[in-house]
Amino acid sequence: MKKDTLKEQLQRTTRRDLWLTVAPAALLIGIAFAVTFYFVKPAPPMKLVLATPQDEGGFRYFAKKYQESLARHGVKVEIQQTKGSLSSVELLSEDTEQADVAFVQSGTAGGEKAAHIVSLGSLSYVPLWVFYRGEPIDDVRGLTGRRIAIGGAESGTHALARTLLSVSGVDKAPTELLPLERDAAIEQLKKGQLDAVFLVSPAEAPAIQKLAAEPGVRLLSFTRGEAYVRRYPYLSRLVLPRGVFNLAADIPAHDVVLLAPTANLVAKDSLHPALAYLLMRTASEIHGSAGLLDRSGEFPAPLETGFPLSSEARRYYDAGIPLLQRYLPFWAANLVDRLWVMLVPIIAVVVPLGRAVPALYLWRVRSRIFRWYARLKEIELQLEENPGREMLEDMMKRLEEAERAVNRIPVPLAYAENLYFFREHIDVVRRRLTRRLSGAPDSRELVVTQVTAS
Repeated sequence: MKKDTLKEQLQRTTRRDLWLTVAPAALLIGIAFAVTFYFVKPAPPMKLVLATPQDEGGFRYFAKKYQESLARHGVKVEIQQTKGSLSSVELLSEDTEQADVAFVQSGTAGGEKAAHIVSLGSLSYVPLWVFYRGEPIDDVRGLTGRRIAIGGAESGTHALARTLLSVSGVDKAPTELLPLERDAAIEQLKKGQLDAVFLVSPAEAPAIQKLAAEPGVRLLSFTRGEAYVRRYPYLSRLVLPRGVFNLAADIPAHDVVLLAPTANLVAKDSLHPALAYLLMRTASEIHGSAGLLDRSGEFPAPLETGFPLSSEARRYYDAGIPLLQRYLPFWAANLVDRLWVMLVPIIAVVVPLGRAVPALYLWRVRSRIFRWYARLKEIELQLEENPGREMLEDMMKRLEEAERAVNRIPVPLAYAENLYFFREHIDVVRRRLTRRLSGAPDSRELVVTQVTAS
């Protein structure tokens, strides 16, 4: 029964020592992780709303491609149709969840509304095509006094046409500017109800190639293209080679100088960095191949868009895809990127505590024995003062009480050696006391009590 009682006492003491040692360390680790977790980046949303104009720049086609590509990474893309680039910018500038990213045409600045919009880069050239009827002309100045369709009022085509016609002095009466949508404008031009139409579209668009082959319809070549580019940096001067649409029919019949804004991917400045990198990676896959006017690898690119380039885009164009996204799936790369900061408390707190806690526990166990060395040292010092027999008997009594007290200390078996070391030291002092009490000569054996608290 007594053994069970001692065993239970030992278990209780061991548990108490463990709690008193481990609990403060666990609390400190918990606080360190809680503080660090405050700085952990939130997980990216797995849904994006992409605003795209319906009939502008081939954006609708690209929106489908992005939707399919991002779905393979577990990100759902909801396509929000807008009336044009201006509408997309307005939608993106609102403090709502109606749009996260958008396709817009370069030069479509939103003024104060675009204060929190950043560019992720240019995706491709989307040339301005000016088709007209009548005698050949070499500049938009030749359209003075004619009926011209310049695209819907909220479209990038409308804004660009207004800019070029205004700077050339063609936007005033008797010139008639009509805000017609693309399909209606093309149909009226074919029927002769319009004199000219402004379109912004990729060279690969079937509607453009068909209109270039339409009898009686001409394609304007901007002979002053370089001058426009110098005035408006978001435009590029391109040359459409002779016969590129149809070599057999030689369409177009001569080289054509085009002015081309770019299709751009813009986003709210609050877009999660992981999604920004994923979008640019997707852009590289979709827009990186060669086209009729683009060279392989030319896009995406950090060209002038009218919006500031985001910090993620700047790093992407300087260094490429982030290391983790090169070798890990999107979800895994994002998880590692978010949690690497947790290494800080592990290195700064957990590792040192991993070494300190066992030492602290050992100190607590040994301290219950080591405090009795003061009693032992006191007896030993009194023995050097040549005490009388009565004093020697009292010292022996105190020594035996110390031995009994130490024997009752519950000590885990792993640390029992400290108990036996103390008992050996007691035996050394007892032998000296016994010799003094028996009257035998004292060899004045010095007992050096070593307290090892390692």
